[in-house]
Amino acid sequence: MKLNIEKISFPLKMPLVITGYVFTAADTVRVTLEDNGVTAWGEGMGVYYTNDLTDGIVSQLEAIAGRIEAGLTRAELQELLPPGGARNALDCALWDLDAKKSGKSIWQLLGMTPKALTTVCTIGIDTPGKMAEAAKNLAAYPHLKIKLSGDDPIGKLEAIRAARPDAALIIDVNQGWTFDELKEYIPQAERLGVDMIEQPLKRGGDAELEGFTSVVPLGADESCLSLEEYETAKRRYDAINIKLDKCGGLTEGLEIVRRAQQDGKGLMIGNMVGTSLSMAPSYVIGQFCRFVDIDGPLFLKHDVENALNYGDGGVVDIPDAALWG
Repeated sequence: MKLNIEKISFPLKMPLVITGYVFTAADTVRVTLEDNGVTAWGEGMGVYYTNDLTDGIVSQLEAIAGRIEAGLTRAELQELLPPGGARNALDCALWDLDAKKSGKSIWQLLGMTPKALTTVCTIGIDTPGKMAEAAKNLAAYPHLKIKLSGDDPIGKLEAIRAARPDAALIIDVNQGWTFDELKEYIPQAERLGVDMIEQPLKRGGDAELEGFTSVVPLGADESCLSLEEYETAKRRYDAINIKLDKCGGLTEGLEIVRRAQQDGKGLMIGNMVGTSLSMAPSYVIGQFCRFVDIDGPLFLKHDVENALNYGDGGVVDIPDAALWG
């Protein structure tokens, strides 16, 4: 088996502002595997807040290049690399390779019948007026994800709700509130028809949520990176946001789905921006999720070949096998 590791940056159309971070490009690592004339690929973005960035992803993959080219299995990979962007890129490439070598789609391999997904479209942090205008401009999207911080979150939310009384809303705080602020804002979020509050408190600073009941469901993102953190997160949150770059690929993502379903937890599929090559394996997890966030490619100036089709109403067509899987 031949391995190729490549860093590729995809500029965004405009900066995406969230609490404590600004995205200007999707800096990706692409893993390409070639085995007996069959070529497969996967993409990793890493996780900026754990310092899991492209240089480190490349280093992790290069360190095990010999093992990969000798025919590393997905099961062996779970033990060899920790959760993160490197394992994600390679795990997804191995799934793609298995599908292509077997002549079966990812859906046939998993025994699933896929359905088209409806993604949210994300609105970054700005002034209330500009966020409301963005919401109006996204009239084709019935589901919106609103990035908020501690700066006038309810004023911004009210402006968006006035502009889009029809929209289903998720708010994503990216660790930007205190527990007291959360308790203050929950009734307002309920009044404004918010479906979920994602990651309101700091990662590692959310123990107060154990035993706390919210009338608006609370979702864990930064507080649940991988299966290792799931048991703690399930005691504090109503829903789990699975991102393949956090948990290290589709293999572990599917196991988190199984555990969450067993425990009656809500599910969301999320992304770290990324191209359609990142979204395609996430599409598999999205089949199990109430909340779907695979809008990363919408922010890019250009996407990969055979990209996902984003249609009316935020409906994302099932990935073509020429893209992945």
